[in-house]
Amino acid sequence: MVMVMIMVEISVVVALLMIVNGEIKEHRIQESMSQCLKGKRIAMRTNTGNNIEYQCLKSMAETEIYMGQKSIKKLILE
Repeated sequence: MVMVMIMVEISVVVALLMIVNGEIKEHRIQESMSQCLKGKRIAMRTNTGNNIEYQCLKSMAETEIYMGQKSIKKLILE
C-alpha cells in the first residue's frame, strides 16, 4: 500500500489565466508577475484562436502540493 499525502492551503499566488469565450479554462502558478507577463507574451504570440485571452492575476487561491508540485485547486476572486 502506497500512502500519498496531499497538502491543501490558502495562499496568495500569481497566476497566468487562459480565458476562452469569457470563461477561465486553465490557470498556472507563476514565480513572479514578471515571469507571468513573459509567459503571457509567449502564449499570445503562439496562439491562433480568436476567442482566447491571457491574463496575469495576483489573487488568493486554494492550492495543493501533490508529489512536490504546487498547483491551484480554486481561485478566490473577491
